[in-house]
Amino acid sequence: MTTYPSSTIATDSSMPEETLLSHGMLIPERKERTAGMFSGQTYLGGVLVVDDEKDIRKLARMSLEKLGYYVVEAEDGQQAITLLNEGEHPMVIDVIITDIRMPNINGVEAMDYFQREYPSIPLIVLTGFPDLDLAMQLMKRGVTDYLVKPVDREKLTAAVANALEQRRISWF
Repeated sequence: MTTYPSSTIATDSSMPEETLLSHGMLIPERKERTAGMFSGQTYLGGVLVVDDEKDIRKLARMSLEKLGYYVVEAEDGQQAITLLNEGEHPMVIDVIITDIRMPNINGVEAMDYFQREYPSIPLIVLTGFPDLDLAMQLMKRGVTDYLVKPVDREKLTAAVANALEQRRISWF
């Protein structure tokens, strides 16, 4: 797995002012990131997908990579926390998508950690067990979006794009 230390990320402003997603949604100007020193590949942002269902992780990864996101997968909250913190330079992640019900460290426990240690990273919940009360509690706690499995690819990619846009806005 390749990680990109924050010191090697550069901004490229050569992207068009708007990007049109396959489902017709216009996304305002995006700055591509490039890890030119290592691979020269450009990407729209880093996404961590945390879910104990391999097929869900694969679907999310394929959908997001097709649009130009860099995607990392974790089977549970424990693995996600380890991935974020391993090595000399923590991984560059712009959005975290997490399930709620998982072994070891569940989604709620992992979200508590993410919000405490990485408060600027938006969180998206992707769950197979919809619960209106829990959804409201999580949204009040700052979760950017609450999606129910099976999720439509366009809803997933739109949620990630919206989370990234909110993160950019909050920086200014």
